[in-house]
Amino acid sequence: MANVLQSAFHLEEYERHRSLLFGIAYRMLGSVMDAEDLLQEAFLDFQKHEPGTVRNARGLLSTIVTRRAMDELKSARVRREAYVGPWLPEPLPDPVAQTPDPALQVERDESLSMAFLVLLERLNPVERAVYLLREIFDFDFDEIGAIVEREPANCRKILSRARDAIARDRPRFEPRTGQQQELLQRFLDACASGNLETLLELLASDVRLYSDGGGKAAAALNVLSGPDRVARFFIGVVEKAIKNRLPVETRPTILNGALGITLAEAGPITTALALEFRDGKIADVFLVRNPDKLRHLQRDGMAPGGPISSEH
Repeated sequence: MANVLQSAFHLEEYERHRSLLFGIAYRMLGSVMDAEDLLQEAFLDFQKHEPGTVRNARGLLSTIVTRRAMDELKSARVRREAYVGPWLPEPLPDPVAQTPDPALQVERDESLSMAFLVLLERLNPVERAVYLLREIFDFDFDEIGAIVEREPANCRKILSRARDAIARDRPRFEPRTGQQQELLQRFLDACASGNLETLLELLASDVRLYSDGGGKAAAALNVLSGPDRVARFFIGVVEKAIKNRLPVETRPTILNGALGITLAEAGPITTALALEFRDGKIADVFLVRNPDKLRHLQRDGMAPGGPISSEH
């Protein structure tokens, strides 16, 4: 009976804080699959603590997850340095239920955006943990110090450095609007028809396209900048699909808090695309084609005909 009650305690506390824990793990690692694996390992670690010794389950679970994520990041950095082409996070579909406060909703969406997660790559594991715990999850410095095993005063200095590193190139984030949905549809129509003039009109003067194939799928090996290069890239992709008679199905969705689409070729999803807008134009395009980073989209039913998971 005692073991049953103990198991119930651990499961209840874990489920109560699971959204927070996944949020920390995903933002730390930029990977849905790795974050889910890490949470499973963290739960096993949590079960080793007797219920009577757990005074703050949220703090303990956050500590376990953050420390595991920092360790994982150290080895991930080596792999990412040898990565073929631009590295992008795994796209996160329909992340979390809408929050009642619109301002908080915008903050959450921005902290999940592809542009923000790419910027986080500038930080070392400790800086990333301190920045996220303070700026996104509102932990106090005493809590953060205990988690990352640093003095609170040192954590303040670490946060200051991290803020400076992020602020230099942090783009202005615009929340989703009906106008953006119209722009997305015009973008898709222009790509399908090969209308270069309309594409150039929709793209910002400083638009950038990040394409992640990881050496396992066709993708641009460098970031493309400027409306002409980006527009011609998409027209070329569509022309190739038509030439090869590939049956492509597009599906609008929400990826990392932003408007996006998934593309399926003869069944499986082969591409996930997220768009970020500024001043009524498409400013950043994030294209994920590495099949290893799309597996969770197939699993969660985002292929044509399947339900979209909103678990996270």
